[in-house]
Amino acid sequence: MIPAVLTETSAYGFTPSKQGKVRDIFDLGDRLLIVATDRLSAFDVVLPDGIPNKGRVLTQISAFWFRRMADLVPNHILGTATGDFPEPFRSRPDVFAGRSMLVRKTRPLPVECVARGYIAGSGWNDYRRTGGICGIPLPAGLTESAKIPEPIFTPSTKAEQGVHDENISYEEVVKELGPALAGRVRDLTLEIYKRGAELAAARGIIIADTKFEFGLDPSGAVVWIDEALTPDSSRFWPMDSYRAGGAQPSFDKQYVRDYLLSVGWNKKPPAPRLPEDVIRTTSRKYEDALHQLTGESLTAPRGNP
Repeated sequence: MIPAVLTETSAYGFTPSKQGKVRDIFDLGDRLLIVATDRLSAFDVVLPDGIPNKGRVLTQISAFWFRRMADLVPNHILGTATGDFPEPFRSRPDVFAGRSMLVRKTRPLPVECVARGYIAGSGWNDYRRTGGICGIPLPAGLTESAKIPEPIFTPSTKAEQGVHDENISYEEVVKELGPALAGRVRDLTLEIYKRGAELAAARGIIIADTKFEFGLDPSGAVVWIDEALTPDSSRFWPMDSYRAGGAQPSFDKQYVRDYLLSVGWNKKPPAPRLPEDVIRTTSRKYEDALHQLTGESLTAPRGNP
């Protein structure tokens, strides 16, 4: 038996104000309650099967990183305990505990802020076609999964559900946000990525790339929002098996993407059902990432995050 999953808060009588690929969002006026469900999307399509404990893993990892990076940039979290939530959410810990964040509302910026330290995914496709990524030239002769000499900022559009994000140039971000704000989010993206990658490397994980979202508070200050360096927003590779020159085993949902490609899915809805062994393995990969990143499975001193 596969453990129970939470894929829809509406199944418990709650009606979200907005529903993303993974998150159900409740608008509480000047605050939001963001609930990470166990839904999983691949190729921008939500799959019919949930992954046990996935939402809790995403929330715990995000909270861990938001705390670690608080000196770099403010984040949107106000509380993660159900006691912090207003009614009726407080009274349903069976639905919301461990997977929900009460956050302050911001005005989200209309770009995905992507940092890459290795060539993979759409970056690898872009490099093979152009010799660079998002208009940034890179050395010739790099192979798939190769480390880039210095991490780069490779933004993308923020697409609606069912529509693929598209890589864009930094110049396009400047046109969208203005030079000052574009420079601020670029620098933050690279600084957060470098610090996160260094900590993860000390714990045996390569963060190949990751994407961030930022918003503006009422004063115009930049706030880090959404999720933080999770297996859904990043590529996590085990360091001990890393070999440049091809695809890498991973802690993230690339395992599911590989399965879906192996059965010939055309990346259009509806997505096929996942076998029980794929669901279980994916759940374990998410939990392994949580344990390894937060230090719970390491022998090194643990300390507080």
